[in-house]
Amino acid sequence: MSEKIRLTQFSPGAGCGCKIAPKDLEEILKGSCSSKVFENLLVGNDSKDDAAVYDIGGGKAILSTTDFFTPIVDDPFDFGRIAATNAISDIYAMGGKPLMAIAILGWPLDKLPAEVANQVISGARSVCDNADIPLAGGHSISSADPIFGLAVTGIVDSELVKQNNQAEEGCLLFLTKPIGIGLVASAEKFGVVTDKDKKVALELMTTLNLPGAELAKVKGVKSLTDITGFGLAGHALEMAEGSHLRAVINYNSIPKIEGVEYYIEKECMPGGTFRNFNSYGHKIDMPENFKPLLCDPQTSGGLLIAVKKENIEEVREIVAKYNQPLFEIGYLEKYTAGAYLQVV
Repeated sequence: MSEKIRLTQFSPGAGCGCKIAPKDLEEILKGSCSSKVFENLLVGNDSKDDAAVYDIGGGKAILSTTDFFTPIVDDPFDFGRIAATNAISDIYAMGGKPLMAIAILGWPLDKLPAEVANQVISGARSVCDNADIPLAGGHSISSADPIFGLAVTGIVDSELVKQNNQAEEGCLLFLTKPIGIGLVASAEKFGVVTDKDKKVALELMTTLNLPGAELAKVKGVKSLTDITGFGLAGHALEMAEGSHLRAVINYNSIPKIEGVEYYIEKECMPGGTFRNFNSYGHKIDMPENFKPLLCDPQTSGGLLIAVKKENIEEVREIVAKYNQPLFEIGYLEKYTAGAYLQVV
């Protein structure tokens, strides 16, 4: 029965494309910070980072994150794999190693049988096995739409925590995965995706950002984050603005899934693309035709790395050790006025 079900038909927004827009999220969180000071909380939600960081003493800190969304692919096992990879990536993006995961499941049993949810969980468990962590439990509710994700706990040396707002002037920007996943996901939902592009996107979304934990040991890696629902533009903007710098990105240097131009022509843009631009477009200087790719919401995207020039080869060696690519896409310069992100 599950083979005949297309999960994306039960999804109002695919993967990280269903995230609340940055502008709306700011309104939701406005004034929600506690007046109490938690001295051991090294990173909270004030820096818009990938995970919370809590110092437990002895030079160690705990990382805590959660991520969940509606289906981005039709196959339930692959949906579970993608959701798990995406959630675990937040730990790697902070320079840490995952310890364990807890499942988050919302399921419409009146529309989808329990056996399909079982396949989703099985897919997630396979990724947790690959990351060498247990899927140690979870919580489920009945919901109108299928929702799945993980809460993940990790660990890191306190001095090695990598934040998204600690970049320095002169750092070069590197990306470890091509972008365009949101476009491919929308094309799948509309029934026009090619098998080749579908396969490429699936491989990207199920590749763990393993280099992150080792990159944390490189002093010249000043800032680190992963590219997810706010798109390359949104996450590069967070890094630049948070570091009080301007990011300059070369459009032609951005790695792209081969078929994305075709999907842009077919207007297969996810709704998240426009929500993203409407939230932060006033802080970006780029041509209109760059918007569909730069603001495209990614699910389980690659690492965005800000590294000093003298440490580039060390970064290349680490990423290559995990058989992953590394693309130089731009640099960070002093901010004076105007846009925090310029795409040329």
